[in-house]
Amino acid sequence: MVNNTNSISFYNNNADEFVSNTISVDMTSLYQRFLPLLPANAHILDAGCGSGRDSKHFINNGFSVTAMDASKALVESASALIDQHVHECLFQDFHSDKQFDAIWACASLLHVSSAELPDVFNRLASQLKPQGLFYCSFKYGNDDVERGGRYFTNADEARLDTFISSSSLHVVDSWLTGDLRPGRENERWINVILSK
Repeated sequence: MVNNTNSISFYNNNADEFVSNTISVDMTSLYQRFLPLLPANAHILDAGCGSGRDSKHFINNGFSVTAMDASKALVESASALIDQHVHECLFQDFHSDKQFDAIWACASLLHVSSAELPDVFNRLASQLKPQGLFYCSFKYGNDDVERGGRYFTNADEARLDTFISSSSLHVVDSWLTGDLRPGRENERWINVILSK
């Protein structure tokens, strides 16, 4: 999910390569940390679903999924993969009449500017049921960078706290991992589970 015009263009122009590089990444370690915390048949919002890889896994494991992304090309790819409608919109513009048991925002909120992230966390939290859980991940750091045509907001523990401080969310768990893509293991990520 991207909200930066350059980042959206990047994904629209490089969708096939992005999907091929991410569709088969083994996400088991992250799924095992998050999914057991959810009720059976939980309804998950996949916020910034990219290729649809995670949505497909959730559906295959008995969860209901609503998926969204800002890239038209990725929305089309994800829709085909999961065989259901995927919403094309920014985080700031997404709204559902349903409340979700969980939100999954894997490597997607990092494309929202640091100035906009507190509002985005507030908006997404409003879509969660009480005690709902929210997984998100950021490249580890405390700055904003533009790289390869994409905008990234990096986060560490302290910076993440500032992003959620005005929301109804609090940190349940956080941990650091290497990138799960082969050859990029030295890139560090912060993974966070929040609760409403």
